[in-house]
Amino acid sequence: MPRGRVLRRREMGEAQADSQPRFPSRKAQGTLVLHATNVHMCVRARALTDDPIFQAMFPAFSTCCTELVDRWESKLLAAGSEGSVELDVSQEFPVLTGDVITRTSFGSSFTEGRRIFELQVDQAKRLMKLLQYLYIPGFLSFLTENNRRMWENKREIEGLVRGVVEKRERAMDKDGAIGNDMLGLMLQSNRSSNSDLRMSTQDVIQECKLFYFAGMESTQQLLTWTVVMLRMYPEWQDRAREEVLGVFGRDGKPGFDGLNRLKTMTMILYEVLRLYTPVVTMNRKISKEMQIGGVTYPAGTVLELPFLMVHHNPDVWGEDVSEFKPQRFAEGISKATKNGQVGFFPFGWGPRICIGNNFAMLEAKMAVSMILQRFEFRLSPSYAHAPCTVITLHPQHGAQIMLKSL
Repeated sequence: MPRGRVLRRREMGEAQADSQPRFPSRKAQGTLVLHATNVHMCVRARALTDDPIFQAMFPAFSTCCTELVDRWESKLLAAGSEGSVELDVSQEFPVLTGDVITRTSFGSSFTEGRRIFELQVDQAKRLMKLLQYLYIPGFLSFLTENNRRMWENKREIEGLVRGVVEKRERAMDKDGAIGNDMLGLMLQSNRSSNSDLRMSTQDVIQECKLFYFAGMESTQQLLTWTVVMLRMYPEWQDRAREEVLGVFGRDGKPGFDGLNRLKTMTMILYEVLRLYTPVVTMNRKISKEMQIGGVTYPAGTVLELPFLMVHHNPDVWGEDVSEFKPQRFAEGISKATKNGQVGFFPFGWGPRICIGNNFAMLEAKMAVSMILQRFEFRLSPSYAHAPCTVITLHPQHGAQIMLKSL
């Protein structure tokens, strides 16, 4: 299989911006960026993440984030007179994002979706073991222990998700119940579409799997690295808290419109996404011959798009590329790079942009706002800065903070 790597940011944009179905849907276990199989599905998928739908899901975001900060308050109370407690947020945020994605995707609690969550996490770890052998022709067919467990996980995940989908379809047939979650909205949209645009039950299952894992994994890493940066740069923690308290007060519940007005918070999240891109690279397999940057690639070529390399390229971002400077996004994404170059790909680019980007940003703003309203945090002596890639970019030795109530 021919392979290539697209390194120039303009060519990377060309590779992703093409609206024709040259890049077929890839259903490999562990895919993190949601995509549609053709431009029609892509348009419908984006419609599922419009603001009115997010507003309908907003109570679930609020409930899950409230449970997180209440749990942290309980730990501080249990610590008593010590006044602070050490937390590893890399272990805390998976519970939050798993809860949010389960409720907003399937309308159930995290406990009911725990098995899907556990299987997806195990699948990601096994996929990383597999990647080093993919150059061997037919390796996926080898009867290794890792391959066997991956296929078993795949069957169990699809069986669990299929059960949820079919149960919802029966409920819709019986009383028309849709529910304010992604599955109900997807099924409703599917039923109202023209026959040539409808997804099969298997397509719906695949989209649910992808949305479940992408919404959980990428968001938890965004939250983890944001807290790490805010404790390493306390001046930005103070600035973000000042903005949050100015909009919501100390006891007010963050609202949908207010979160969209948080400029400093948005700048911080963008800079975290640049430095610690959840999806560090992406592969695209082209189904037709195409030309990118003056190079003609034959059908079947797999193109690698190394987003993290572009995000750390001084030719794109300047000599301060390795520094945490949220102010570079003060005038938006388009003016953050040198000479307005295309160089920011935290969720992909073009018609295949991750349909969960707004979802992830809204959840992150909600969670960080609630944390800043009630706590301050600083570096823990046990923290060791060691970014490591296991599908997504995560802290190898955890992300320990010392938490204290305001």
